[in-house]
Amino acid sequence: MPPDAGNLSGSFFDRAFFNMSKSPPLELPKHSLELLEELPEPGESGFLSLLRRRYRLSYDDGTTSAPFIYDEVRRAALDAVVIAAHTLRGGERRVYLTSALRPPIVMRERPAPGSGIGLWELPAGLVEVTEQDSDGPRRAAARELGEEIGFSVAPERLSALGHWTYPAPALIAERHIFFEVQVEPSERRAPALDGPLEHGALVVDVPLEMALAMCAQGEIRDAKTELALRRLVERFS
Repeated sequence: MPPDAGNLSGSFFDRAFFNMSKSPPLELPKHSLELLEELPEPGESGFLSLLRRRYRLSYDDGTTSAPFIYDEVRRAALDAVVIAAHTLRGGERRVYLTSALRPPIVMRERPAPGSGIGLWELPAGLVEVTEQDSDGPRRAAARELGEEIGFSVAPERLSALGHWTYPAPALIAERHIFFEVQVEPSERRAPALDGPLEHGALVVDVPLEMALAMCAQGEIRDAKTELALRRLVERFS
């Protein structure tokens, strides 16, 4: 077992590492991203806005802190859904991944020209303002499934995959809401896509064991994807 595998153990994960050793890494799209200029902070809010607040803490020993400023990010469509779409083929459970181009990651890593850029992720997306009711996240998940990987499913077919989580609570109050759904590969159509970052994205289906091995070996570095994959393993093991 690789030294960075943490506390993974058991036959499922042993098989995952074995299968990964036999498979070449998945290749990401060989896109490029160019920084044209650094723009000044806009005078009005865009997709994201900065909320700056001054706080003071009162402690249980009766003392108080000095006033301090804390910044957080906010947006109108605050929460996001994460969807584990999976299928059975030859008795093997497979899961759909999509390549995602994230400019902050590209600008940090500065990949060599001609190399694959982006992250492998499960399909995910924002719960729009019109979807912020009790059943809105489920409708959002069904919509994102069609937009990102090309499956048209009724919202009621999606099952909750554990509780929602806060992915970056020190920065934003966003919640990640997880769903899973079993799909039929023959029903998949070309995804609708949404904007330039999704154009040219790749969609692959891989064995669930292989996807977990990719997490352990650092080929999947998206935290929400790894969490959803682990929950999917728990559900069907």
